[in-house]
Amino acid sequence: MRMPLPFRHAAALPVAAMLLMSSACSGPAEQDGAAPADETAAADAEGAERAATFTNPLLPSGPDPWITQADGTYYYTHTLGDRLALWRTDDISDLANAEQKTIWTPPATGPNAHMIWAPELHHLDGKWYMYYSATASGFEDDAHRGVFVLENDSADPFEGDWEDLGQIETEHPGIDGTVFAYDGKTYFAYSPYVGEDSVIALSRMTDPTTLSGEETVIAVPDRPWEKQGGRQILEGPEFLEGPEGDLFLIYSASACWSDDYSLGLLRAPAGSDPLEAKVWTKSAEPVLRQGNGVYATGHNGFFTSPDGEENWIIYHANPEAEMGCTPKRAPHIQKFSWDERGYPVFGEPVGKDTPIPVPSGGNSR
Repeated sequence: MRMPLPFRHAAALPVAAMLLMSSACSGPAEQDGAAPADETAAADAEGAERAATFTNPLLPSGPDPWITQADGTYYYTHTLGDRLALWRTDDISDLANAEQKTIWTPPATGPNAHMIWAPELHHLDGKWYMYYSATASGFEDDAHRGVFVLENDSADPFEGDWEDLGQIETEHPGIDGTVFAYDGKTYFAYSPYVGEDSVIALSRMTDPTTLSGEETVIAVPDRPWEKQGGRQILEGPEFLEGPEGDLFLIYSASACWSDDYSLGLLRAPAGSDPLEAKVWTKSAEPVLRQGNGVYATGHNGFFTSPDGEENWIIYHANPEAEMGCTPKRAPHIQKFSWDERGYPVFGEPVGKDTPIPVPSGGNSR
């Protein structure tokens, strides 16, 4: 996971202080059987901490959500279709009140003119990069889709200018590009269209915009749960390094319009070469799927709590069955753990409106 972040912890100290002042003005705490002021204040502070919860979804709409952390700030983005925007906040559980800014709108024509999907913000080599999927003007088919990238050399991605650097030169048309540094090397993963299937492929990168060497297809849709909705699809690959050094790649399986859209897992052992397809093994079943009134769980990302002590997953989902692949897909977050093998354990989706404690070290609201 990424390094812990130095967030400020806003506990319920003002409340406690007010209670102490009130107690001092009203006379000795022993009168009428009242508890000592310090005990009352402590109990109230503890209650305030317990009350620091939020509920999913974080927003009413947010397909393909993504979170990046930097210098105590969460930067968030999701598919808007006609532009790219960023949100920023120090309290990801309060995303609805985050500052928002449109950073780029597509040209009227060209290879990246419409269907702007799956944006991801990354900080690489001292600059900000936004990877996104787009479709050429005049087309809506898979053959005219690709992964593109913007660059911003400002220290703050909300400032400066975003330059369109064009398309990543992949071997196939495809979507959902992402990058990850592992064992001193940088890798690019995406979902290319190979025949009638969407698969997962990896490449090395020489810099944030250039691939090197041949692509390696590391996974194809060969399980029943990867073929729901009438198409065989693997997409939305996201890297996750395990506590034992294993490299995991969590991906979305099946068509996004299916209620059975779910998350699968690929694992490469610590020290192996990710570009060797044989080192990757696939989970027998989805690692996150519909449940508790939450449907079509997919397109995930990862982040840590403000104090760096907790691991969290973000994904989109529908609140009802048969809602399809629409902007009503909304961002959900929940904490996950690691098992004794060093594998991530995501559990079941947390149901809508179920109170969830805010990420540790964060702000109490």
